[in-house]
Amino acid sequence: MNNCVFCCIANGTIPSKRVYEDDLIVAFYDLEPQAAVHVLVIPRQHIACADEVNESNSAVIARIFERIPEIAKSLGLEKGYRVVTNCGEHGCQSVHHMHFHLLGGEQLGGRMV
Repeated sequence: MNNCVFCCIANGTIPSKRVYEDDLIVAFYDLEPQAAVHVLVIPRQHIACADEVNESNSAVIARIFERIPEIAKSLGLEKGYRVVTNCGEHGCQSVHHMHFHLLGGEQLGGRMV
């Protein structure tokens, strides 16, 4: 998608501070961190949100979750971390390209909202 900021980050037309990338996914630091460590993990393929996950694209979501432990370890998150995704207006999704927030580096609060 031409106007999707995360598609532009994935294809390199918008620079990012990347921590991991392969042929299917990219992980980079969030510009507005909500924790000591805040990385976004995205599929290169445009998937708007969890509502669009299906048999034809679910392998890339599986890849994200296969790589998150490796990414977390590389970031020094041995004591734990949180993975969050938002979907739609009421879910406070600000960029309509599926992404997972990897948060850690400090004791996180017990409440999700």
